[in-house]
Amino acid sequence: MMSNAVSIIQELEAIALSPYKSVMRTMKETGKEAIGCFPIYAPEELIYAAGMLPVGMWGGDTELKLADRYLQTFCCSIMRSNIEYSMKGAYDMLKAVIIPTFCDTLKCICENWKVSAPRIPVIPMVYPQNRRIDAGFVYMTEELERVRGALEEISEKPITDAMLEDAFAVYEAYRSAMREFVSVAAEHPEMINARSRHLIIKAAYFSDKKAYTDKINKLTEALKKESVKPFPGIKVVATGLIAEPPALLDIFAKNNVAIAADDLAQESRQFRALSRKSGNVIQRLAWRIVDQQGCTFLYEVEKTRGQMLIEQVRNTGSKGVVVFMMKFCDPEEFDYPIYKEELERAGIPVLYLETEQQMDSFAQIETRVQSFAEMLA
Repeated sequence: MMSNAVSIIQELEAIALSPYKSVMRTMKETGKEAIGCFPIYAPEELIYAAGMLPVGMWGGDTELKLADRYLQTFCCSIMRSNIEYSMKGAYDMLKAVIIPTFCDTLKCICENWKVSAPRIPVIPMVYPQNRRIDAGFVYMTEELERVRGALEEISEKPITDAMLEDAFAVYEAYRSAMREFVSVAAEHPEMINARSRHLIIKAAYFSDKKAYTDKINKLTEALKKESVKPFPGIKVVATGLIAEPPALLDIFAKNNVAIAADDLAQESRQFRALSRKSGNVIQRLAWRIVDQQGCTFLYEVEKTRGQMLIEQVRNTGSKGVVVFMMKFCDPEEFDYPIYKEELERAGIPVLYLETEQQMDSFAQIETRVQSFAEMLA
């Protein structure tokens, strides 16, 4: 069984490490055209229902030469990388992109995209900040219907309610599989280290969700058959926008620091919220945003993130929290002092790491991770 698990892990890691090749291969295998999805909550089910392939657009480690024509250096590296890739033609296979405007930079991207990549249509969308009031919910459903209509124009065919139901079922199966995977993976840090965990989850953005879910289910079942072994290192909970580049996570593996659970926008925030059973698919998609908690990009008076992190630490037997702070991500930076204070009151150690995708030196971070691991050992 271990060889089977290792084979699946290697396959998913390869998918995540070669996004362009993976997307092109998936398009060829499925016969689907692709729609790009900017972070963080693009309505992928609508794309899937249209018979097209949703592709995650989370930037990457590329040299930034062209993006500075449109974005200042104080914009986050994910957005700058996306614009760089678009200007270099890396996204030319996309039929369109959907851009949810959660922050000031994303709002600018909508207009910048029209000139940096005019050959690729943009579908902007706005989630209401007051999403939990009746008016906010109604607006959200209308916005989703508008995006549905835009995708119908691009695909040149109607998206029926039956198609939406089928697509939503595929994504519900994916989300359920991911919740089980991260739970089981936490018991096997000797096989699923920080780097592998990240890449396995990330591979979903460049795969057909149905095929990907089948692989995850097989991996989870293989892991379940493995005996739970004592782990010589420490477990932590990760939080932030994104935990990249992969070389950064190699440092955690090297120091026997495993990620037992996460509150990362690119990872568990995508599938942790349970869907409601009532209403049509558009309403259930809207409810998923209403019911999402602890996300810095969604307005929340209660600020539940700190308590959620405390519960994750306690439930997983973790020793501390690692904050992956994307440089120049204002929403994440604004939230940090609030949950940091709550974690400190609860006696939970915090390691703060400022990151960006174009990092070329990890020496300082390696020293800090090593010191953190030694302190918690």
